[in-house]
Amino acid sequence: MKVIAVVVTYNRLELLQRTVACLQGQTRPLDEILVVNNGSTDGTADWLAAQDGLHIITQGNTGGSGGFHSGIREAFIREADWIWCMDDDVFPRPDCLEQLLRHTDDVPNTGILAPRRLLEGRIFTNDFRALNLTNPFASMYRKKLKGQVVNAPVDICGTAFEGLCISKECVAEIGLPNRDLFIFCDDTDYCIRAVQARYRIRYIPDALMDKHRFFSQDTWVERQRKKKWKRFYQVRNATYLNHRYGRNRAVRHLRGLNTALGYMLIALLTAPFTQAYQWSDIRRFWRAYRDGVKERLGIYQ
Repeated sequence: MKVIAVVVTYNRLELLQRTVACLQGQTRPLDEILVVNNGSTDGTADWLAAQDGLHIITQGNTGGSGGFHSGIREAFIREADWIWCMDDDVFPRPDCLEQLLRHTDDVPNTGILAPRRLLEGRIFTNDFRALNLTNPFASMYRKKLKGQVVNAPVDICGTAFEGLCISKECVAEIGLPNRDLFIFCDDTDYCIRAVQARYRIRYIPDALMDKHRFFSQDTWVERQRKKKWKRFYQVRNATYLNHRYGRNRAVRHLRGLNTALGYMLIALLTAPFTQAYQWSDIRRFWRAYRDGVKERLGIYQ
């Protein structure tokens, strides 16, 4: 069994170094470690060039989705049986891969294995066990694992690109992540495609992975201003998912609109008093919603 790890990184050299060290210390050694450098400018390229035993893809910043598109494609070309994907801010414990691979044949049609992520020792999860594609006024994500006691492997419908391990058969059938999403919802989209192709996604609680906590001293206004560009992708891509997979017109059009209107209201109420949002952002959120409905994906400046 050939296993290749794919790590996508952008301007987080210290975190990347820790992630790579964790991968190199696995009790079940990896056959290859593939790092996708999304145009980092913080010395990452120089550090990677000095490392032995890493396969490196250097490209412009195509976001997480573009990074995983390139990495999974290369791992598939290199004939990996399983492709272990993660960002540069998660750190698999020494036996994480070993624990995942124990369950490749537990049930038929296993296509994706997902670890348990921990944040400062506490379970951190946005994994979910069911999809809501019919009620526009409720979340798409149902039966979230958050708050549940899960001590044995279970089937789920969605997980994040933070440690999921994908079989070559699954990749061969459903293809690569949608690189045009850039950031947000690319993992959910990939999981939906896997489930629709009748592959099973298994959550493995004994496979542990620690997630880095980011601390910020910024005020609310500063945080919102810095993250604002992400909100447009969040609105557009969530709308795209609902439009593409929703089973009625209400889900395809209304659920994304609810999200867009929420951000438009925030912009309307805060623009006169803070620098977090501007009046022009109301129009940009509307554009994000419209682009999602039209499934028109591009880069927001």
